Amino acid sequence: MLKIGDRIPDFELVTDRGERVSPKSLKGTRTLLYFYPKDDTPGCTTEACAFRDAMPKFDSAKLRIYGISADDDKRHAKFVAKHALNFPLIADPERHAIEGFGVWVEKSLYGRKYMGIARATFAIDANGKVEQVWDKVKPKSHADEVLAWATGAATTPAR
Repeated sequence: MLKIGDRIPDFELVTDRGERVSPKSLKGTRTLLYFYPKDDTPGCTTEACAFRDAMPKFDSAKLRIYGISADDDKRHAKFVAKHALNFPLIADPERHAIEGFGVWVEKSLYGRKYMGIARATFAIDANGKVEQVWDKVKPKSHADEVLAWATGAATTPAR
C-alpha cells in the first residue's frame, strides 16, 4: 500500500461521467481517492452517501473526491443515479490503480480466503504525492474523519 510521500502510480481510467482521469489530470488540485469493494453493497453505499452529504464542506476545503472500484462505468452510473451521488466514480475493472495503490489484497470471510479491494483512502497533493492515508476505514464515520483532517480539525493524523 502506498505511504505518505509516495508518488501515485500511472493510470488512465474513466469515470461514470465519461471523464478521463490520470495523475496528469489530477495535477494542480488536491484530490481524495477512496477505494471501495463494490457498488450498491451496504458498507459501500453508506460510505458513498456520507461523502455525498459532506460534499459542500469538501468543496469549501478545495478537495476533489473520486471513488474507485473494479465496477465498470455503466454500473457506476447506475449507483450514482440511484443514490444521487455528487462526485464521480472511477471504473477500474482491470485494477490498474487498485493494484498500483496496493489495495488489491488477500481477504478472509468465514475462513475462506480470496482477493479483493481493501477499503482505503488516499489524499493526493497538487503535485501527485500521497499526503495522507486511511487504511482502517469505517464506512459510517469515514467522510467525517477525512473532513476533519482536510479542515485541520483532526486531533491526530490518520497515518
